[in-house]
Amino acid sequence: MTIKNSSPLSYKKGKLHFDNIPLASIAQRVKTPFYLYSEKTLLDNYGLFLDSALEANIEKPLICFALKANPNLKLLKSLARAGAGADIVSQGELKRALDAGIKASKIVFSGVGKTGEEIKKGLKAGIYSFNVESIEELELINSEARKLKKKARVAFRLNPKVHAKTHKHISTGFKTHKFGLLKEDILKSLKKKSLWSDTDLVGLSMHIGSQLTCLKATKKAIKELGSLALEVNRPLEFLDVGGGLGVDYGPEEEKRFSTPKQYMEIISSELVSSFYKKYSFDQKPRIVFEPGRVIAARAGAFITSVVRTKKSEDCHFAIVDGGMNDFVRASLYGAYHDILTEKKAGKKTIKTDIVGPICETADCFGTARSLPSLKAGDLISVSDVGAYGFSMASHYNMRNLPKEVVISLKGKLS
Repeated sequence: MTIKNSSPLSYKKGKLHFDNIPLASIAQRVKTPFYLYSEKTLLDNYGLFLDSALEANIEKPLICFALKANPNLKLLKSLARAGAGADIVSQGELKRALDAGIKASKIVFSGVGKTGEEIKKGLKAGIYSFNVESIEELELINSEARKLKKKARVAFRLNPKVHAKTHKHISTGFKTHKFGLLKEDILKSLKKKSLWSDTDLVGLSMHIGSQLTCLKATKKAIKELGSLALEVNRPLEFLDVGGGLGVDYGPEEEKRFSTPKQYMEIISSELVSSFYKKYSFDQKPRIVFEPGRVIAARAGAFITSVVRTKKSEDCHFAIVDGGMNDFVRASLYGAYHDILTEKKAGKKTIKTDIVGPICETADCFGTARSLPSLKAGDLISVSDVGAYGFSMASHYNMRNLPKEVVISLKGKLS
């Protein structure tokens, strides 16, 4: 069992605490399973990301938090007060961002399947930009803008044809993926006047995947984005370098983990130092980011309790009341998450599988983890679940969704 830097989890006198509050006292007030978030950790991570950009000489960075990672309203309100924008992929996320107080002028709308209704809502709200993922989508945006007598702000999402080293289900930057447009298709579309009667090209964007720990593909993709911007040869307000920067969930990620500082140095080197020198227009494009995981992951824990234990020859199981419907990353991606017990383990531990009640063999949070002897009622924390946790939860097996609890900066539960 390990506790990583910047985690809200800590052991004090052998008992697990979250934001310096005993986990047991929180569980007395909230029935397990539930998600527990730290507003302080969230804002610390946002501040670190922003400061890293500024220190790398990236002027006026716009950080659009990816709502798909965590759309919790209280957390979004906190990010809005800190100046964050939003990266959205649906009209539901648009409404949530606006309800949280995020300014429409700081919202970018991504996604391959935008409907006419969603485009209308984005236009009426006055969002910063639509990140266009196909020529057919651009045609629809142009048409809807004409009907509303508005000028649509758009940015082409470039598919840079790179392979990101991440899980195949969350890699998005190669030609076989459904996302974005190839460079040659973007350049051809600029010559079609009919596409631009009611739209303005204000930027270019890219996003090559999620949980990126090795940044070689990122560096190559940014070069491609800068090259395209020069070939477009028209003034652009921004270049959106996407999101996807990963976190070190476990041993494998720790081997190749890249920090926000290293990430920003690559962007600064490829865009600020080289691209800007070749850019022929007076006003240089600002840099837009779409981080989600790197801001929110460490800020959350999934708290569950042991229903019973079970032994099958040399196999030990702790069956908990939380399931893969509540938190699916471990089952869907085979993802590793640290598991902490309410009482700190001593020298004597047992190799234990932490499994849920769902009728699926994949319903497992961790295999052969070295944990103390467990019994019914013991609390367990699945760590670093603030991103793609509750947002991917379901009612599978007709189960209720878990509650979400936020520890405020003042240490209050809400």
